[in-house]
Amino acid sequence: MADKGYVHVYTGNGKGKTTAAIGLTIRALGAGKKVMFLQFMKSKVYSEHKILPGISPNLTLETIGKPFFIVKEGSLTEEELAKWRHKAVVFPPGHPPREYVDLIAKGMNRAREALTGGEFDLVVLDELNVALSFDLVTWEQVSELIDSKAPGVELVITGRGAPSELIEKADLVTEMREVKHYYAQGVEARKGIEN
Repeated sequence: MADKGYVHVYTGNGKGKTTAAIGLTIRALGAGKKVMFLQFMKSKVYSEHKILPGISPNLTLETIGKPFFIVKEGSLTEEELAKWRHKAVVFPPGHPPREYVDLIAKGMNRAREALTGGEFDLVVLDELNVALSFDLVTWEQVSELIDSKAPGVELVITGRGAPSELIEKADLVTEMREVKHYYAQGVEARKGIEN
């Protein structure tokens, strides 16, 4: 870990942010690096959870999420809300579910350990931007976390809606822009592609 580690942000409304982070993880593992892949806002229901844990002893994969989604009141159309009503907890802006706030706080502590403990060369904080947008964590907490990073650790933060402060602070920012997506035609998430 003699080299300087940079801060990457993968954001935007297009598909591929987590996928890009997984690709970088594979590349780092192939180079003999140790990786912490910490997923906020997700439980172990995605296809990558079936393969990644066995791919290398140098990979630690952890999830910080519940088996339900959360949605800010007013952020979805009535049609979208009808789709999610039985799969999500809707909360008023500024008042996210306490159990999620507590869970994300534990995830932030785990992220700090990974960034400062000397064990990992690459730390991926998948969907941390989403936790930020839901007010489950503050920008000040994320900024402090970035500042605590050991100099040689590479840090990747993913998720839609990266705030301008994070974009300014990062060394590399990639925005996935949706040009066209079959989701607009009613195609649900497909196993092995989106899920």
